[in-house]
Amino acid sequence: MSATARRVPVGRIVGVFGVQGEVKLESWTEPRERIFEYRPWQLETAPGTIREVDGVNGRKQGKGLVARLPDVDDRDAAAALVGSDIAVAREQLPEPARGEFYWADLEGLQVVTMDGADLGRVSHLVATGANDVLVVRDGSRERMLPFVMERYIKDVDMKAGRIVIDWDPDF
Repeated sequence: MSATARRVPVGRIVGVFGVQGEVKLESWTEPRERIFEYRPWQLETAPGTIREVDGVNGRKQGKGLVARLPDVDDRDAAAALVGSDIAVAREQLPEPARGEFYWADLEGLQVVTMDGADLGRVSHLVATGANDVLVVRDGSRERMLPFVMERYIKDVDMKAGRIVIDWDPDF
């Protein structure tokens, strides 16, 4: 993956498993085991430090997931990776179904009201259980807007880089 390719987080290394270098994973893919289908992984072992890893082998273990990474042969080497985020190139992910979006694709889009008022850009999203929430920043203000299609979100135009929302700009 080139340095300019867009990376999408798909999981995190959360612990060690055994003494032979295996790690426990938290997967954000659906289903969870799909994380093993994406190769190579980009591990962010420290802020801004990316390590490409290919040849990961993984499996379900009890209620969790366990993986063996190449060149990680003991518990100490595995422990050094705990907390690392796992990302893949956006191009590796299947295209979302119509009306569905990857959060990574929404981040950075401009958000405007139906009347054209500029609310800022999507910084990130938050899952609340009831619905996802767009965190939109305009430099001086941060808004949390419900990502509910049709009710509030009227249009997502990926080509134009814009989301149109039915929202009072003063709120």
